[in-house]
Amino acid sequence: MSSSPAAPDDAVRACIEESRTAFLDDLVDWLRIPSVSADPAHGDDLRRSAAWLAGKLTAEGFPVAEIWETPGAPAVFAEWPSGEPDAPTVLVYGHHDVQPAALTDGWHSEPFVPEERDGRLYARGAADDKGQVFLHTLGVRAHLAATGRTAPAVNLKLLIEGEEESGSPHFPDLARAKADRLACDAAIVSDTGMWSAQTPTVCTGMRGLADCQIDLYGPDQDIHSGSFGGAVPNPATEAARLAARLHDEDQRVTLPGFYDGVVELTDSERRLFAELPFDEGAWLRTAHSHATLGETGYTTLERIWARPTAEVNGIGGGYQGPGGKTVIPSRAQLKLSFRLVAGQDTEKVQQSVREWVAQNLPDGIRHEITFWGAARPCLTPLGHPALQSVVRSMERAFGQRIRFTREGGSGPAADLQDVLGVPVLFLGISIPSDGWHAPNEKVELDLLMKGAEATAYLWGDLAENWSTQTALSEESALSEQSREG
Repeated sequence: MSSSPAAPDDAVRACIEESRTAFLDDLVDWLRIPSVSADPAHGDDLRRSAAWLAGKLTAEGFPVAEIWETPGAPAVFAEWPSGEPDAPTVLVYGHHDVQPAALTDGWHSEPFVPEERDGRLYARGAADDKGQVFLHTLGVRAHLAATGRTAPAVNLKLLIEGEEESGSPHFPDLARAKADRLACDAAIVSDTGMWSAQTPTVCTGMRGLADCQIDLYGPDQDIHSGSFGGAVPNPATEAARLAARLHDEDQRVTLPGFYDGVVELTDSERRLFAELPFDEGAWLRTAHSHATLGETGYTTLERIWARPTAEVNGIGGGYQGPGGKTVIPSRAQLKLSFRLVAGQDTEKVQQSVREWVAQNLPDGIRHEITFWGAARPCLTPLGHPALQSVVRSMERAFGQRIRFTREGGSGPAADLQDVLGVPVLFLGISIPSDGWHAPNEKVELDLLMKGAEATAYLWGDLAENWSTQTALSEESALSEQSREG
C-alpha cells in the first residue's frame, strides 16, 4: 500500500484552477485535428492526432508514451510507474478518433474549429472522447501537485485507441498482442457519461452485442403469384414469420437458452435505479416514440440497462417500387441485433440463432446467416473495492451522493475485461445534452474540471484502499449477485 498522503481537496482544486487556461488551450489544439476514423481520407489526421497526444503525455511527465500501429488507425499507449512496491496498476481506456462532422450537418460553428460559448466548448470530440481522455492529464497534474509526489500513487497506464467510432475492428487483437504491456489490476473507461449535471452518476456495466443478417432464398427467380401462390414457400412470408416469432406475448425472446446464465438485477440495484429522476414522457420524446413496450415485469430503465433484448433492424424482400407487382419473390432478408447482459455468452447466442432459424423454416427455403462479430457484456458489482474508490472520488469532486446507472449500448470495454481478466470501471462526466455523434457536440467546462478533480483523488484512494478493502473480489461478488438476484 502506498504511504503517500491523500491529496488535500483545496490543493487539488487550486491546481486545477491555475492550470485551467493552459489545459483548455491544449485541448482546443487537439480538437482542431479532424481524426475521423470512418473516412480513409483522414488517415493522416489520425496519425497527427496520435502523435499530438503521445507528445503531450511525454510533456506532462509520462516516461513512456508510444504509438502502437494497427492494420487501421494507430493507438497511443503511455505508462507512468508509481515507484511504490505494492501499488496497484490501473489502465485508463479512451479513444482519439471522432465521428464525421461538417458545417452543413447543422452545426452552428465549424466542428473542427472549437468555440467556447456560455461555459461550454463546442467541437467534434469535445465530449466523445478527446475531452474525457485529456482530463486525465489535468487530474494527474493536480494529484502530483497536491501530494508532493513525483509519480502517481498507482502504476498508471493509458490506452487510447483510434478506431472506436468505426467499431474497434482491430482492438481485440491489439489487446491480446499487447496483454503483457497492458497488465493491470483494474481498467477505467473514460468514454461514458452521467445522468445529468445535477445527478452525477457512475456507470457499472455495458451490454454486449451480437448482430446478424439472415438471407432467405425460395424460387430461383421471382414467379407469378397467381400461377404459383399458395403452392410454394414464400421467402418474404418466412422472413415476416421469423420476425414475429422472435418474442412471446410477454416480450421475452424465444430463442432456446437465450436467458441461460443471465445475471439478474439485485433488489438493491432495482432500488437504486428507481431513485433516479426518470421522466418517462421526456424519455419517450427523446426516443421519438409514442409508447413504451418491453419485457413484462421490468421498468424502462431496467429493460435498457440490465435485460437482454432482440430487435429487428431491417426486413425486406420482393418488389418495393410504386404500384403493384404480383410476384412471389425469390429472396428476402432479415437483420437482427441482440443486446446481451452479464452471464450471457455471445457464441452460444449465435449458435442458438442458427438453430432457431433452421427449426423455423419450411422445406424449400434455403438460408444463410452472417454474423458481424460480437461485443461481450461487462458488469462490475456495486461492492467491488475499485468501484468504491471511483464513487468516493466522484463524491469528493461533486460534493454529493453518487448514484448508479448502466449503459444500454456496447463497446470495447468487455475486451479489456476478457483479455486482461480485470474489473472494468467507468468514470465519465459527459451529460446527455452534449450531443455525441450529433451536430453541435459540446462539453460542459465545469464538469470537465470536476472530472479532472475526481481522477486526482482516485489514484490516491486506490493506492490507500485497494489492499485493505474487505469487499468481495469481482468473481465472488458476481456469484453472490447472481444468487441474490
